[in-house]
Amino acid sequence: MRLLIVSHTPHYRRGGELAGWGPTVREIDALAGLFDSVVHVAPLHAGPAPPSALAYRSERVRVRVVEPAGGERWRDKLAILGRAPRWARAIARELRDADVAQVRCPAGISLVALGVLSASARPVRRWAKYAGAWRPAAPDAWSNRVQRWWLERAWRGVVTINGAWPGQPAHLHSFLNPCLTDEELSEAQEPGLRKELARPLRLAFVGRLEPGKGADTAVRVIARLPDATLTVAGDGPERARLERLAGDTGAGARIRWLGALPRQAVGDVYAAAHLLLLPSRSEGWPKAASEAMAYGVVPLAGAVGSIPELLGRFGTGRALDPSDVEGFTEAIRWYAEHPETWKEESRRGLRAAEQFTYSRYLEAVERLLAFGRAAEGAACET
Repeated sequence: MRLLIVSHTPHYRRGGELAGWGPTVREIDALAGLFDSVVHVAPLHAGPAPPSALAYRSERVRVRVVEPAGGERWRDKLAILGRAPRWARAIARELRDADVAQVRCPAGISLVALGVLSASARPVRRWAKYAGAWRPAAPDAWSNRVQRWWLERAWRGVVTINGAWPGQPAHLHSFLNPCLTDEELSEAQEPGLRKELARPLRLAFVGRLEPGKGADTAVRVIARLPDATLTVAGDGPERARLERLAGDTGAGARIRWLGALPRQAVGDVYAAAHLLLLPSRSEGWPKAASEAMAYGVVPLAGAVGSIPELLGRFGTGRALDPSDVEGFTEAIRWYAEHPETWKEESRRGLRAAEQFTYSRYLEAVERLLAFGRAAEGAACET
């Protein structure tokens, strides 16, 4: 059985091999265990690969590279129109041999893939994976809205989304996305079980340093907490401004800027932290929260996407208005005064993290594709 994946995951040349964004590469390597072959249609970018990029380990995976397009500027967005015909041809060519098609939304190339698939009768087994907020608190990009509408009302296949939502159609499946092997989970839980809340409070921010991730809120929070430190693992266009903000607020001496790190080094950051500070303004469900919980870290995150529902389900952490500096500050102070509650929530997070392993994910995918096989049988009978 052959799987075709279409995504906007950036790829780079590193030596004689291709490297892509680490979390996606790890997930596709795991998925390859369920298929005879996997083809990934994705853009190839110029320049050096970032530390977070990984090469595929599975020999069953082949990457069909296409030219990248898109970005924040209007001229970058308009470039998608020039790339779309070539994207469509590449997708259509690879679709001929596919038994299952997966489209990773939202992105410009995924919108093109939805159009190509709408004009094709095969494969019947279709899986759209929507990574963003399914019910965003504020209006987002028009292309995201179009793709959600399409997937909810016109998509012939199954859709996996973050969180559970009122009035969710039967073909929309709430899914937990993986980030840990069983071995990594075991290694993470060892320091997590030993961890105790003590001063100074050790906070971590893990993510790209861009406006939507809310690192500026994290800096302002630490400025109000003289008995806390913050470790920042990540890089991006906002770093210089954030470092200036840290100096202006008097928090500079208590913030460590580590830059972009490989996954193993990020694990060391989680192992040392008590609380994860992630005031994102837009998320589906952040992988950083899943990884942090595996190390006994209690997450404090923006109340966006599926974050409020899942933290409530797991019984750990807080979901707050991403711009509420005082709210995040008071939550941290509260935990400092209630270490026994922090400990209980830390243990609940450890248990919840077991649901984010690749083994659990593959079991869920097999059930999902069994649903797809039932749909295929019904289609063949009509």
